[in-house]
Formats: sequence, structure tokens, C-alpha cells
Amino acid sequence: MLLIRPLVDRDLDALYAMAEQAGKGLTSLPADRGLLQQKIDLAGNSFNQRCAPEAALYLFALEDTATGQAVGISGIQARVGRDEVFYNYRLSVTVNASRELGVHVRTPTLQLSNDMTDVSEICSLLLADTYKGGGNGLLLSRCRFLFLDDFREQFSEKIFAEMRGVSDTEGNNPLWDALGSKFFDMAFSEADRLSGMGNKSFIAELMPKYPIYLSMLPSSARSVIGCVHANTAPALNMLQAEGFNFNGLVDIFDGGPVVETFIDNIRTVRETVGRTVTITDTPVAADVPVTERVIVANRSMQHFRATTLPLTCVNADTIELPQDVAAALQVQAGDTVRLAPLKDSGPLPRQSFKAPQ
Repeated sequence: MLLIRPLVDRDLDALYAMAEQAGKGLTSLPADRGLLQQKIDLAGNSFNQRCAPEAALYLFALEDTATGQAVGISGIQARVGRDEVFYNYRLSVTVNASRELGVHVRTPTLQLSNDMTDVSEICSLLLADTYKGGGNGLLLSRCRFLFLDDFREQFSEKIFAEMRGVSDTEGNNPLWDALGSKFFDMAFSEADRLSGMGNKSFIAELMPKYPIYLSMLPSSARSVIGCVHANTAPALNMLQAEGFNFNGLVDIFDGGPVVETFIDNIRTVRETVGRTVTITDTPVAADVPVTERVIVANRSMQHFRATTLPLTCVNADTIELPQDVAAALQVQAGDTVRLAPLKDSGPLPRQSFKAPQ
């Protein structure tokens, strides 16, 4: 069984291995044990509500219960820009015109922006190569939206994601080479590492404050602005299917796009339904197609759990959980769980929710 749960201390080695496997350019999860342990500690405090709500970082692990190993991670940052200034570049246009000369020139520009300050971010989606496919990435991503909706008082109404930009196998990025490196004597991989260590604000504050005219950048740099890394394309497609759209902002280092939406507009949130748990001794089939499975999540913050089950387990008012699945989800007969389609297979019949306990 593959199970979503909060990230914990024993996941450090697996998390470090996944971060190493991801290579350079994944700023939010650098391959640094000390920083990863700090993130695990903060996640534990967040799920247990031992930190200020705006400082919370919720990190979810995808566990293969057969081995107890974490094989994926995804996260939600409750607010950005609280401890340090959060920067993006906004794609804009500067217009110069002269009626006398008959000239009207529109010049695309990049301008430093703090527009995402105090907004909630979904982040840190990473899945081990051997577990890619079969809807595992969908479960990792979409479980966050059920959590967002259940505990929306912890988050902003607007949600965004900063997508990983283009870089080669050596960690080089054309935008950084053409722009950032002119102000810092370091490679993109080093700037990205420092950013992941918490120094992004310091670096950004030394970047030029005036508009950057794109026409003055080489075509190699212009071509990657607003584009994603090949490994990130599936995650972007997934978010677009959920209702996220490009908002005109890009990452200041690699030019990766920022996409956003509102909680009420997220498709998983719109299509989620509630069901009352019944327990059965009948096992469920393991080879059910992705389009015929649903995400099932409990309603707990501290002990959040989610997995998938075949649609055949879902009845008009109830859902039949095998005993091992109920135990994994930490629910009992009579509890309310929430469901959402795993893939784009259409909405489930509606039912109102009980308040989470």
C-alpha cells in the first residue's frame, strides 16, 4: 500500500537520496542533510501546531508500507515572505512612443516583485524514479488540496507554485548566465544552493532594481523565461489540470514560471465528497486503473493520512474500507473521510461534510 503521512525523522536518509537524485535546480530541497533535518523538524512542529500558523511548513511523505520507506514528498508553505523578502520577476511591457516620429515601441521587461508575499505555496514535489507512474504523483500532489480545504484557516485563499526552470545536467541556466552571474561571481548551481540554504533574499537584494530589458539579453536566456525543466513538465500539467494558471511572475534565478489559483477554484476541492466509513474483511484489487481509483483522506491535521481505493468501494453514503486500510488511515467505523477522484474521471456524487474532529 502507498500511504500519505507527515514527514518524520526516520525519512531523512530517503529524503536526502531523493534530493540527490533530483540533481541541481530544486531549490526547496537541496541535498543538504542539515537543512533537510531542519525542514523535517519544522514540519513536525507544524502538524502538531507548535509554531505560529503563518510560519508552518507541512511536508507529506509517500510511504510504501511494505518497506516502511518514504518514496516521495510534497509540501505546503503556509505563508512566504514573512521571515525574509520573497522575490520574483514580473514579466511586463514598457511602451515608448513618439507621434512626431511615428514610433511606437513595446519592450518586454523583467521587474522585481514581491507580489507573492503572505501567500501560501505548494512546493517540494519529488518522487523516486522507481515509483513514477501509476498515479503516485497524482496522489502526492492532490492530497495537499484536501488538506488545504480541511484546514483553510491556516492558509491564504490564493495558492501558488513556483515551478523549476530550465537547467542542463551540469546545473547551468541560461538566464542566470546572462543576468545573475553579472552581479555575482558564482555559477547557477552555487546560487541555487545558497538560495536553498535560506540566502535567496540576500542574493535578490543585490540584483538590479531597475527593469531588465529582455531585448538586451541573448536569445538563449529569453527562450527559457517562463519555461519549466523537463522533469517538472508533468507537475505543471497536473497543476494546470487543477486550475492553476501562469500569473506573469518567474523565478529570479532560473526563470521558471509561477502558477496560481484560489482554493475554491481547485478542481480536487470542487470535486471532493464525504463518506462514512464502514469496515469490511474483503480485500481490494491492487491492479485497478488510475481512472477508477479515488483518493481517501482522514480529517486529521496531526495524523493526516491518505491513500487510494477502487471506485467500487464507494457507495451512496458510505465507503467500505478493508481493515488494513482503515488502520493505515487511522479511522474507525462511523468516521467521516473525504474522497476525490485520483485522475480526471469526473466528479463523484456529492455529500456534505461533518466538521473535522
